[in-house]
Amino acid sequence: MKKIGILGGMSSASTQIYYQTLCTLTQSELGGLHSPNLLIRSVDFAPLAQHMNDGNWTAIGDVLHAEAKLLAAGGAELIVLATNTMHKLKDQITQGIDLPFIHIAGATAAAVLAGGSKRPAFFATKFTMQEAFYLDILRDNGLNPIVPNTTEQDVINNIIFDELCKNIATAESEAVYLDILNRLKAQGADTVILGCTEVCLLLNAQNTGVPVYDTTHIQCQAAIRAAGD
Repeated sequence: MKKIGILGGMSSASTQIYYQTLCTLTQSELGGLHSPNLLIRSVDFAPLAQHMNDGNWTAIGDVLHAEAKLLAAGGAELIVLATNTMHKLKDQITQGIDLPFIHIAGATAAAVLAGGSKRPAFFATKFTMQEAFYLDILRDNGLNPIVPNTTEQDVINNIIFDELCKNIATAESEAVYLDILNRLKAQGADTVILGCTEVCLLLNAQNTGVPVYDTTHIQCQAAIRAAGD
């Protein structure tokens, strides 16, 4: 198996989910005592989150580009960015780094199409819900994502940063998310994309009533396939 470079820490809860998912998939695929061949760079998320709120994306890109170069120098043979939102900076992060990059939105679009859905509800950080870098990939692949309204986006985003990124998942927040999802289902949503890793702490196939596309799981599956080629 090729060495997978994980660029994580955004949040630490997210990276723990990535590691667990990659281990589970590798064990399922290869059996025995097999585990994934990984390099992990876990950055400090607090200053990056402040840059996000300040709109200073260039500073974030500089940090993540430097970290991606460390992964390449350490022998990584492909790169997985263990966060949805930071894919906004994919070009800056990978500049000058000649390694395969497993893009989470492209892998997700392929998975949703393969499942036969066309109108997925889309839960993510407000940055991912409000900008085109992710949604355009879904639309370019023939999907018609249904995005929460501005008020709902703020509610979803606050729960992500105030609770989920800290590994806090409450019944109250689960109910809030399900209420928003039910409104999107009433607008025609036939499935839901968990466009932020930590959202899986609240939404899942058991409580949503529609097919769930967990972008972390999808991206990890794509990484395992690429690492085995």
